[in-house]
Amino acid sequence: MDITGRKLFVKALEEEGVDTIFGYPGGTVTDLFDELYKTDSIRLVLPRHEQGLIHEAEGYAKSSGKVGVCLVTSGPGATNIITGLADAHYDNIPLVCFTGQVPLNLIGNDAFQEVDIVGMTRSVTKYGVTVRRREDLGRIIKMAFYIARTGKPGPVLIDIPKDIQTMSGPADYPDKVEIRGYKPNTSVHVGQLKRAYKLLKSAKKPLILAGGGINIARANDKLLQFVEKENVPVVTTIMGKGAIPTTHALYIGNCGMHGKYAANMAVSECDVLFSIGTRFNDRITGDLNEFAPNAKIVHIDVDTASISRNVVVDVPIVADANHALDGLLEWAEPKKTDRWLNQIKIWENENPLAMRRDRGMTPQMIMEHINANFPKSIYVTDVGQHQMWATQYLELDKDSQLITSGGLGTMGFGLPAAIGAKLANPEKNVVCVTGDGGFQMNIQEMATAVTQGAGITICLLNNYYLGMVRQMQELFYGKRYSATCLRKRPTCPNDCKGPNKACPKYTPDFVKLAESYGAYGIRVEREEDIDAAFAEAKKHTDAPTIIEFMIATDELVLPMVKSGNPMSEMILK
Repeated sequence: MDITGRKLFVKALEEEGVDTIFGYPGGTVTDLFDELYKTDSIRLVLPRHEQGLIHEAEGYAKSSGKVGVCLVTSGPGATNIITGLADAHYDNIPLVCFTGQVPLNLIGNDAFQEVDIVGMTRSVTKYGVTVRRREDLGRIIKMAFYIARTGKPGPVLIDIPKDIQTMSGPADYPDKVEIRGYKPNTSVHVGQLKRAYKLLKSAKKPLILAGGGINIARANDKLLQFVEKENVPVVTTIMGKGAIPTTHALYIGNCGMHGKYAANMAVSECDVLFSIGTRFNDRITGDLNEFAPNAKIVHIDVDTASISRNVVVDVPIVADANHALDGLLEWAEPKKTDRWLNQIKIWENENPLAMRRDRGMTPQMIMEHINANFPKSIYVTDVGQHQMWATQYLELDKDSQLITSGGLGTMGFGLPAAIGAKLANPEKNVVCVTGDGGFQMNIQEMATAVTQGAGITICLLNNYYLGMVRQMQELFYGKRYSATCLRKRPTCPNDCKGPNKACPKYTPDFVKLAESYGAYGIRVEREEDIDAAFAEAKKHTDAPTIIEFMIATDELVLPMVKSGNPMSEMILK
């Protein structure tokens, strides 16, 4: 018996086990929303903007391991999700995004709200297609979910013209799909893996670099077993933080532009760098000619295109982290690395990761109180200085998770992603660490959080500035604070060098803003008030709580490596 495309759409979602869809209605998807209205098996979340919508789907997917699902209308609805598609593409988040499209006979005629969204997003999706035949709809949706979640995960876009949605066709939804030219790697080359392990065994100063691929593959337990059996120290990328517990004796810290001194020195001095699941982007490598100059490099990654793209490696291995670690664990045995570990401790003692404690409440103090009050939680950050402080000072173990925008660095990611994470994990505490700049980029999603009863705790670090750019202006641009002060008015002097008594009042008042949304607001100016604020926030499970932390304008994220410099050349003070 034939059914309409709209009915097959809902049937397909149910077959794929979709329990939540983030959708914003419009003319070309009204039929799909009407069909969703008739089912109780799928929760429909209505955000307040499509960019917020797709970041919510990212947070949902990243925290749960499921595929995040989006539904938006054509034209501006579709174009508003492009930033989120790019974000998911760089951070390997599995999404299936459905966009409405004008009827087939109007495509190419500049019809109302017609855009070539497939063409626009080709470079930031794993796969994108406009459905042009009703009989292909089921197969294409099956392909979308398969492609999104397998191999290197990522976003897929399916564009469905309005007439395809109402047209009748086959009711069948396939159990599996074969895609010519798409064969995700499900094995590991044993010979290459043995070569890599032989290098590791012969090393006097070995170092494991764990990237986001470990967390994506959920291979954390296997990595921990391997690290402990080998007795080899570990550094992580920002996206790899949490690959092993951050309190583990063999964990050094993050490396890269804002990495720990000891971690960056270990990368610079190691003789074998055994990397798993990292792209070696510029924030990790700095000057490529000076990156790990003394090391033989092993690179394990599920994505063939990532290997030797930025850093030429000695032993390339295309494999999922789980498969590679399964093989490595069969051979693992302890190494004598005492001298090397002692050297790392010397570096740690020379320049420990710490902020001054004689200047009032600091970001480090805030993160330490988060650690104490919200263990075993999901931490979601926006992008900026607060993001770096969170990645430096938050402690992670197997029962906690850090979600952040790494590859694209998308301001406005934090709040909606935290909402998505809370909807996927209602039983867990979700803490959003954000800044006064990034928070305002998707501030309308406060309404989504309130209507969905998402009782997240929002730690908003307010320094009155777009802090990360301000930091660069202070260090490298002669303190010319161009377009970074969020209090600046036309009446302010153009050559202002920082806060003074004449500064205008900050807008908005975040406490009153929270209350206007039906949420809760608290302002904290002293460290001794932090725990009481967190205790109050925990009482509010029906809606979010914004805790506005007033921090110094001139706090810097240190260490810092100037872009393009060797990672050994760190600004420490």
